[in-house]
Amino acid sequence: MGNCFSHDNKNETDKNDVLNEDNGAQQNGSAPQPVKSPGNATKSPSKPPPIGVVLGRPMEDVRATYSIGKELGRGQFGVTHLCTLKATGEQFACKTIAKRKLANKEDIEDVRREVQIMHHLTGQPNIVELKGAYEDKHSVHLVMELCAGGELFDRIIAKGHYTERAAASLLRTIVQIVHTCHSMGVVHRDLKPENFLLLNKDEDSPLKATDFGLSVFFKEGEVFRDIVGSAYYIAPEVLKRKYGPEVDIWSIGVMLYILLCGVPPFWAESEHGIFNAILRGHVDFTSDPWASISTGAKDLVRKMLNSDPKQRITAFEVLNHPWIKEDGEAPDTPLDNAVLNRLKQFRAMNKFKKVALRVIAGCLSEEEIMGLKAMFKNMDADNNGTITLEELKQGLSKQGTKLSEYEVKQLMEAADADGNGTIDYDEFITATMHMNRMDREEHLYTAFQYFDKDNSGFITMEELEQALKEFGMHDGRDIKDIISEVDGDNDGRINYNEFVAMMRKGQPEAGGNPKKRRDVTFE
Repeated sequence: MGNCFSHDNKNETDKNDVLNEDNGAQQNGSAPQPVKSPGNATKSPSKPPPIGVVLGRPMEDVRATYSIGKELGRGQFGVTHLCTLKATGEQFACKTIAKRKLANKEDIEDVRREVQIMHHLTGQPNIVELKGAYEDKHSVHLVMELCAGGELFDRIIAKGHYTERAAASLLRTIVQIVHTCHSMGVVHRDLKPENFLLLNKDEDSPLKATDFGLSVFFKEGEVFRDIVGSAYYIAPEVLKRKYGPEVDIWSIGVMLYILLCGVPPFWAESEHGIFNAILRGHVDFTSDPWASISTGAKDLVRKMLNSDPKQRITAFEVLNHPWIKEDGEAPDTPLDNAVLNRLKQFRAMNKFKKVALRVIAGCLSEEEIMGLKAMFKNMDADNNGTITLEELKQGLSKQGTKLSEYEVKQLMEAADADGNGTIDYDEFITATMHMNRMDREEHLYTAFQYFDKDNSGFITMEELEQALKEFGMHDGRDIKDIISEVDGDNDGRINYNEFVAMMRKGQPEAGGNPKKRRDVTFE
């Protein structure tokens, strides 16, 4: 894991050092602290395990925690097996990537980035959740949520094509996923029906995007040049080796065309022929069944399959297109993007919880925070290691978020823990990391220990006051009030269980019920 907080020197960090690419995990001037589980003594292993070349952290055996079962599928690099968590019997999918197939540095970097991106997108209801990444001598293993309903592609084939109502509902979910990815600085680059899985066999099963093996972090205006993706779904600008996040909208436009008529818009006997058809850009709206398809549907397909990426409709605009809203339902509004939602959650927390989150942020690994680091650098326009009010406003508006001056100020004040008028790197990570980090017992216990300076098993008023002062967060509010909010047994101090209850309060239930897709029925 990254460096956990020591009790000293935290505020002496050089923020520009923090953002230096070569620094590894968060550099905060403190040595990693051993993490204890409640009631267990700290163990110091006699010989540390070797460091893996792919994930860059100690190797561990996935089979110590999970039993590996039957094969579920295979791709170019990996084989996916059913796996079972030994402790609970809960089932997951384990994608195993053989290291011998990673031929060069780029291949290794792709796997590392896939893990970083899945950590970054964690907690999004329609994106497959990464439960853990393991590396041993021969392989990298990604343990993920199990999607037992199979591929969306299989249901599309079984159905032939969809009613417009069903296609619009399905597209709404898919575009919301893309909007989330883009607002978090990620372009997928390989969107196709096979990479959307159904959580279960139910007709109204939630849809989950998967396979982020070709995904990349992007900054506004950044240009990519490598040709990646699957032939039918590749945008023309990819073939011209000059493209950005708009390629994901093209790929979904191809999917919508297939949903409505059952065949791809660009087809030929060979890959070369498909690419030529894509570059010509002619879309057939005359063959059967297009005569009976609404003008609204055709208008949206045309706008998504515009050969000029600058003129192509955006995810935000797709969700506001009349055809998507034709059933009278406006898009469900995650158009508050993910980062904004996290900032709002953070704003509602008490100071006690904010300091605890700051401690947990200091314990996250580089792979868990890489995406947030990229977003921080993207917002920090003058590259000085802090985000000003204006930079926060610009950064959020670039992601399609319209906020009043007052709302931006409120978010700024919430994240700016020390009240100096800017958001530094540690403050940004603390305010925007996903709350599922609090499900991890070792993180919660490390944070509890930070407050419990005398190791008594309780956090006293004096200890809480000292911790708030260390972070410049003691605003003169009576510490008694903060304690009494959390102190379930009214003994004037906080025990571990009361602390955990405070940290987990207001979180959605684990594995919550993602919004089900309405109107989609499969025959």
